[in-house]
Amino acid sequence: MTDEQDAVRRCHMGDREAFRPIVERYGDVLMGTIYLMTRDRAVSEELVQETFVRAWNGIGTFRLGQPLKPWLVRIAVNQALNAKARRQVPVEPLSEANAGSSTDPGFSRADDRDEVQWALSQLSADHRRVVVLRYFADLSTKEVANALGIREGTVKSRLSRALEQLQEIVAHRGPGVER
Repeated sequence: MTDEQDAVRRCHMGDREAFRPIVERYGDVLMGTIYLMTRDRAVSEELVQETFVRAWNGIGTFRLGQPLKPWLVRIAVNQALNAKARRQVPVEPLSEANAGSSTDPGFSRADDRDEVQWALSQLSADHRRVVVLRYFADLSTKEVANALGIREGTVKSRLSRALEQLQEIVAHRGPGVER
C-alpha cells in the first residue's frame, strides 16, 4: 500500500492528521490549476482551502485504490466554476500576480507567463479547461475526463482543437505585437 493510499485509509477512519500530507502534496497543484482559471491569487487561495474542506468532508466517499489527484482536481475545478457562476471571481491580468511564488504556474519570465495567459484567454472555456488540466495540472487525458465529468474522447478532441487554436493565435500574434 502506498503512503497516499495509507493516508486516505486513515482519513476514512477519521484521522485528521493523515490529511496533512495530502494537503502538502497537492496544494500547489490545486493552487496553480485554480489560479489559471481565475487569475486571482486571493480567490485561488480561498478556493483551494474550500477544495480541501470539501475533500475532507467527502473523503469517506472516495474509493480506496483510486488515484487521489484527479478527484481533488475535480473538486477544485468545480469550486472555481461555481465561484465564477456566482460572479465572485474578479479577473486580474496575470502580470499583477506575485511572480516567482511556489504557486506560480511555472514560468521563468513574467513575459512568458503573460504570453501564455493571454493565449489561453483566447480559447473557449471548455478548451482552456482541458489544456490547463492536462498540461498545467499534469493529468492524463483519462484523469482530465474524470475531473470534468466528460468522455476521454471529448478531452482528446478538445485538446487537439485547443492546441491548433493556440498555434494559430501565436502565429498571428507574432513577436512584439501588442495585445
